[in-house]
Amino acid sequence: MNAVKEYLVEGKTLPETYHKALMALESNENIYPCDDWDTTQKEISMTMCVLEPLAEPMISKLFIGGPEELEQYRQEMLDGILDFEVEKGNWAYTYHQRMEKQFPFIISELNRNPSSRRAVIVVRDWEVDSESEDPACLQHIQYFIRDNQLHCKVLFRSNDACKATFMNAFALIMLQKRFADALGVDMGTYTHRASSFHCYEKDFDMLQGYVKRIGKAEDEYDICFDYEDGWKEDMEFAQPMIAKKVEELRNR
Repeated sequence: MNAVKEYLVEGKTLPETYHKALMALESNENIYPCDDWDTTQKEISMTMCVLEPLAEPMISKLFIGGPEELEQYRQEMLDGILDFEVEKGNWAYTYHQRMEKQFPFIISELNRNPSSRRAVIVVRDWEVDSESEDPACLQHIQYFIRDNQLHCKVLFRSNDACKATFMNAFALIMLQKRFADALGVDMGTYTHRASSFHCYEKDFDMLQGYVKRIGKAEDEYDICFDYEDGWKEDMEFAQPMIAKKVEELRNR
């Protein structure tokens, strides 16, 4: 019997850790059915531990999208710029819509007791997700303060390695930084657990291409960008275009 294998990868930066995870997935030969989407998939269970989440280079070249897409996703997760789609009945949920009311608790709980183990955001809504054809992938987030650093641990039931993982992790690190700043503590580690870390059959070539690029890279900047020196500015430049797009969606 081929069990879903467990992997743990660790790296200093987000791209280093993410790239190790892609390589682990590609190296696993087990192919499993994915009947919900009428396809097959490569699948492992993956835990990625990023030791210094804000260390450069912070941006991987190996994900779908550019500065505008990453900035929009950051705003969706942290600021809820598309929450109105839930109010209009177009979407069942957004992550921000499910998390927003819990944000103040994280601050108050960790201010009350910096050693608390209770600073948890629950994302899964059982009543909605148990009936949904597209239930939330992110399940919960837990924060710890240890040695004056805010550590973050997240759990995904399912995570698309090539098309979602990097953007998910980047936005959640930005949320972690927002909390760390509010609490007046330093950034600690970011741990990203995906019980099903997968790549669908239609994206096997994409995964293989990513891994080939990792293997051919002579240094990290062949497959990475700095965030503070370049991408942050590009993401900020995209903000007016994102605002216009969001307003058009809101008015439809």
